[in-house]
Amino acid sequence: MGIQAVREAYAARVREYVDAVGSMEDADVIDQKYVLAWSASLRGKVLDVGCGPGQWTNFLHGHGVDVEGVDPVPGFIADARSRYPNARYRMGRAEDLQTSDASLGGVLAWYSLIHTDPAEIHGPLAEFARCLMPGGGLALGFFVGANLAVFDHAIAPAYAWPVDQLCAEVERAGFEILETQSRPGPPGRTYGALIARRLG
Repeated sequence: MGIQAVREAYAARVREYVDAVGSMEDADVIDQKYVLAWSASLRGKVLDVGCGPGQWTNFLHGHGVDVEGVDPVPGFIADARSRYPNARYRMGRAEDLQTSDASLGGVLAWYSLIHTDPAEIHGPLAEFARCLMPGGGLALGFFVGANLAVFDHAIAPAYAWPVDQLCAEVERAGFEILETQSRPGPPGRTYGALIARRLG
């Protein structure tokens, strides 16, 4: 499934998605602490890329982070602005963030690249690197697999990555991996996260 088809699939199910996972009450406390600790190490503006209905953007904003949510689905942006009006949101795509070179302190891509075809993953990662200042941080949430494989996701097909293989892609885009973690998810799924720093 192409990325435009993925966006259309989410656009068709905005309300269902918001009701299911559109609140920080639906986010694991482990993830909340992980992302918050990462954000404390940054200086400068943070983009929450693929922010969906805006819960993570609002969460970081509430902890004093200069953050803006970006998503390609109009329904998500409208919902985020309605439910979390104190934070900032705009339309945008991971592969074209409409942001100046080396202007960001951090990029949060929390499970927002899970539908990206592995053959195209370098595009958004390179865009993140372009927009981050040297030393800027990337926090990436993903699904872990023993082998790179597609699986049936509730909205659209998604990919599970071996940690080393995804780390290699991140490094190829111009980052240094600082840490990774994984933990059990729903039956048959493993959650993963990595933190990286922009070289240069």
